[in-house]
Amino acid sequence: MPHALPADPATVHAAAAHAVTVLAAEPAGTEAVDPSGPVAQLIIAAIIGIVVIIALITWLKVHPFIALTIGALGVGIGAGLAPDKAVTSFGNGFGATMTSVGILVGLGSMFGKMLVDSGAADRVVDTLVRRSSKAALPWTMALIGALIGLPMFFEVGLVLLIPIIVLVAKRSSVPIMKIAVPALVGLSTMHAFVPPHPGPLVAISTVGANLGTTLAFGIVLAIPVIVLAGPVFARFAARWVDIPAPDMFGSRGSDAGPVGDDPAHAGREARRGPATQDTASLPHGKSDFTRVISEPCSPSFTVALVGILLPVVLMLAQAIREATVPDASGSWVSLLDFLGSPMIAIGIAAVYAMIFFAIGGGMDRSAVSKSLESALPPVAGVLLIVGAGGGFKQVLIDTGIGGVIADAVKDSGISVLLVAWVVSALVRVATGSATVATVTAAGIMAPIAHDLSSPMTSLLVLAIGAGSVFLSHVNDAGFWLVKGYLNTTVGQTFKTWTMLECLISVFGLAGVMLAGVFIH
Repeated sequence: MPHALPADPATVHAAAAHAVTVLAAEPAGTEAVDPSGPVAQLIIAAIIGIVVIIALITWLKVHPFIALTIGALGVGIGAGLAPDKAVTSFGNGFGATMTSVGILVGLGSMFGKMLVDSGAADRVVDTLVRRSSKAALPWTMALIGALIGLPMFFEVGLVLLIPIIVLVAKRSSVPIMKIAVPALVGLSTMHAFVPPHPGPLVAISTVGANLGTTLAFGIVLAIPVIVLAGPVFARFAARWVDIPAPDMFGSRGSDAGPVGDDPAHAGREARRGPATQDTASLPHGKSDFTRVISEPCSPSFTVALVGILLPVVLMLAQAIREATVPDASGSWVSLLDFLGSPMIAIGIAAVYAMIFFAIGGGMDRSAVSKSLESALPPVAGVLLIVGAGGGFKQVLIDTGIGGVIADAVKDSGISVLLVAWVVSALVRVATGSATVATVTAAGIMAPIAHDLSSPMTSLLVLAIGAGSVFLSHVNDAGFWLVKGYLNTTVGQTFKTWTMLECLISVFGLAGVMLAGVFIH
């Protein structure tokens, strides 16, 4: 869908038709725009605006939504737009971004909540862990992190993974960093590179990338990144930080753990059944891995896995069709394009979860309704941030600042992908927020993307995503969550969590740059 609201009904109709296969069409406003002031004024306004946004978030602790709104309006007025036109420009960008991203984030959040509350996530994790040997555990945990991270927001996935990490480390006698690092890498990599996470979605919408192509590239890029920053790096992390698993969880979902922090607890309680014993074989048939299961109602592994992969398969199928037979026509093409459109694919997954996860998890209609309702409040802040980022982007375009930036990058001879990564990484280090880094960098790079091919635009999104996770430190909530859960010192958290985030970012950039050599 377009980034700024089109001016006439015909344009609206055309854009709506094209949005079946492309999440965001070429950004409106990226055609020649008359600058609202002299070039020096535009550049100064942009620099001051970005500095103000960063200062408000980091120094005054203002919510990013308010900071982005103030910064965007300040840039518009400072660059020469009339105040009312600055407000209109911001509103157009906000509305266009919410139209293209808001529905997907809402549906994705509902699917993730059903995955947790029905027990489907537990089923996937337990099945994969039980079938792993001790040597294969780090690789299994990386796969678990990636699968859990595919449909879930980072914070929810982290809360779900931490008890699993701790219990597996204790029961297998494997150093906790060999378990924790791969799982966290899988989760964080998916969050940075793969839709339907808010960061990649808003970047796709802002720069006009094809969602299916970006999804395919993101998954291909994620595999080597997860391997190198996960199981491979975990060997070194376990030597650098040799600590015991924290004694903070009794059994997953029991009263021994931090129930208030467990998003699956309410769903588990709603479907609790008669207790049965279950002896797992991880690893080497350890007899102490016998536990009492008081929640036998869970979707099967196959049902859970189909639900997780369903939207990915639908969107990839449409992207493959578009890449291989772009001129094909007929009812099967229309059907494939319909099912592969982002809103429909994720919507189908949400409906699938409501039916099959609920049936397998023993949830009644009331429990399903409660689960879906509770999925939305946590993402309200995220939606406002990405919407404000879209408004900021549109102001940059309407003032002509975007064109100035685009011309400067083109004339410099520096790779557009490298510039995107640097901008995103700088905002990430300054604000501590991957989402703010993504929406800010995407807004700055949007005019440049207008002249790129579709595959290069997708790589631009991935470069922005890679930069958005660089150097997590003390201004990042994720830093303190990991430190608190794993009971590490600040120094140990830098050696593990911060290092793995840097590796994800750098390896991601390397992969994007390598792909850019072959794709133009």
